[in-house]
Amino acid sequence: MASKQPARDFLDFVNASPTPFHAVKSAKDLLAQAGFQEIKEKDSWAKTCQPGGKYYLTRNTTTLVAFAIGKQWKPGNSISMIGAHTDSPVLRVKPVSNKRGEGFVQVGVECYGGGIWHTWFDRDLGVAGRVMTRASDGSIVQKLVKVDRPILRIPTLAIHLDRQETFSFNKETQLFPIAGLVAAELNRTPDSTPNGKSNDHQDQDDYTPLKSVTERHHPYFVDLIAEEAGVKPEDILDFEMILFDTQKSCLGGLLEEFIFSPRLDNLNSSYCATVSLIDSVADSSALDNESAIRLIALFDHEEIGSRTAQGADSNALPAIIRRLSVLPSSSSSDADLATAYEQTLSTSFLVSADMAHSVNPNYAGKYESDHKPEMNKGPVIKINANARYATNSPGIVLLQEIARKHAEKIGEHIPLQLFVVRNDSSCGSTIGPMLSAALGARTLDLGNPQLSMHSIRETGGTYDVAHAIRLFTGFFEHYSELSKNILVD
Repeated sequence: MASKQPARDFLDFVNASPTPFHAVKSAKDLLAQAGFQEIKEKDSWAKTCQPGGKYYLTRNTTTLVAFAIGKQWKPGNSISMIGAHTDSPVLRVKPVSNKRGEGFVQVGVECYGGGIWHTWFDRDLGVAGRVMTRASDGSIVQKLVKVDRPILRIPTLAIHLDRQETFSFNKETQLFPIAGLVAAELNRTPDSTPNGKSNDHQDQDDYTPLKSVTERHHPYFVDLIAEEAGVKPEDILDFEMILFDTQKSCLGGLLEEFIFSPRLDNLNSSYCATVSLIDSVADSSALDNESAIRLIALFDHEEIGSRTAQGADSNALPAIIRRLSVLPSSSSSDADLATAYEQTLSTSFLVSADMAHSVNPNYAGKYESDHKPEMNKGPVIKINANARYATNSPGIVLLQEIARKHAEKIGEHIPLQLFVVRNDSSCGSTIGPMLSAALGARTLDLGNPQLSMHSIRETGGTYDVAHAIRLFTGFFEHYSELSKNILVD
């Protein structure tokens, strides 16, 4: 049986990452510790990115791309890629959130993605996200904040007042969390605020086209965010705040065979991809005989369709691949730079890593009888005849060969599973089909099995973290060799 330690390390990652902003920071920290160098999209890479080098960049600080260049790289060579996403269905604070009702202070929230929203009721909720602040020199900078204590709660209606069999509610009027009592706010003194200062921020003479942040949001709510950011409330110009469950991720089950956690979809895949890239180049000679580039792409906004500047259905990955495809080799090369991009795509491969459905014993009839993925039995290859997933048979064969070869190398089995939905069931989708269509690169969809997908609290397999890391590491280490043996034009 695989080790539990990778799962425990993942718990640290997901506990530190309540938002895509924080997930990217957590991934950046891992990459920087492993010797990856940060670069910028706005800069030229011609002299910076060299064969044998390891690099990463971000877009909007919610999407991250990292790559390692083989020392035998030549323009037009292949790129082995793993794509995942950093976002999950959440509640986001509205642009104007200051609400009151029946003596309660409330915070207006907006639904992001297709969450199982009834699971957000009666949970201890904190807030985290990005704050845009004005610095002392007049510049406007971004700061990440995480108010990691219960300040919000969405109360359910007592069963005595509504004995409905199916729990239903209006997302616009009945999904607002409570944050305090109006009476308590009226009695507050300046000393009772988090930073010991008065909440009366309306005495500024500065003209602002929009209402001030302390008018749009409750002043005490702004104070909490300002204290966490280490700035004055009046210096906050705007923010993007996301609600999250303050209960920590943990191992569960009789033998700790489960992970109980928020955001398994899809921080589990993002973490495994990041660690596998790092592990694949941990040896100082790992890139000596490598002719390809090893790359991960962690995108934002998958849960809402990916059609944003930092989503998978943008120019982010194609633009980066185009720049990488023409990077010079360490020796002289007669490569045709005019067609290097197309040559690179024709021999590259993308693993679209997004979580899969484990069989639920209470709803076994919802699954196709011969395709019931089990937890801790390895990553699930996802197949759909209507191209909701991008998997095809050459990709399945390639991944199976990679799992077999890497298992021989490390002396550990790397199990794989197959999944299709029932013909009478709808099927979700991933970034796989859109990227395979945009790039023309071979693509396969897979993910670790989990229960309660899109709930505020999901369940995954403890040992599947290690299984996925081993598979992805093997993909990076053996792709260049094995892809040449699978002949499909």
